[in-house]
Amino acid sequence: MPSRKSDPPPQGKKGSYRVEIIRKAIHLCSVAIPIYYFFTPRDIALRLCIPVTLLAVIVDVSRHYYAPLKKLFHRTFGWLLRSHETDRDRKRLSGATWVLISATLAIWIFPKIIAITGFCVLIVSDMAAALIGRRFGRHTFLAKTLEGSAAFFVSALLVVAFLPKIEYTIGEYAIGAAAALVATVVEALPADIDDNLSVPLSFGAAMWAGYWLLYPAMQIYRFG
Repeated sequence: MPSRKSDPPPQGKKGSYRVEIIRKAIHLCSVAIPIYYFFTPRDIALRLCIPVTLLAVIVDVSRHYYAPLKKLFHRTFGWLLRSHETDRDRKRLSGATWVLISATLAIWIFPKIIAITGFCVLIVSDMAAALIGRRFGRHTFLAKTLEGSAAFFVSALLVVAFLPKIEYTIGEYAIGAAAALVATVVEALPADIDDNLSVPLSFGAAMWAGYWLLYPAMQIYRFG
């Protein structure tokens, strides 16, 4: 049975599941980013996000090559890192760095309403998928579990339902639901790309395409 993000299966290693809960609790703190962006103009948000993201990338890359930093980094955060984040050969970025990269790209690329919705889907639905998939996952869906992906999709629908819209038309909710389905499939694919990047970008692209197809005259940029 596949488990999410190559973690141990839910039947064993209760300590590992507790660590996953801690990871997702920390991940949930990322909701501060869309909340901040909701009340902040795009250019000001980017002035903060870009340097913070660059600093995170520099530190994350440096820890693979500079032994003292690597020792400090792993002593502090090592127990939270997944196996692919500590791979000595591939030298991959941590999930936290990918969160900052995806937030910066989403703010830069998408209209505000799409960036905020997509990033909230990442935070809430990724957490739901990981916790439900690891605890209750029994059936395969692409590279993940059906139970985890179902949790992702349902929670994404809830995010879409509760977040603001441009004109609150039925079509806008349908666009959000379609984007949620796209992000669910993307999250479950066996692709070698971090979910923290692929989920908000795929959701945002699908949502933007939906607005373009159904509401080409709607002033989507007037939000925020």
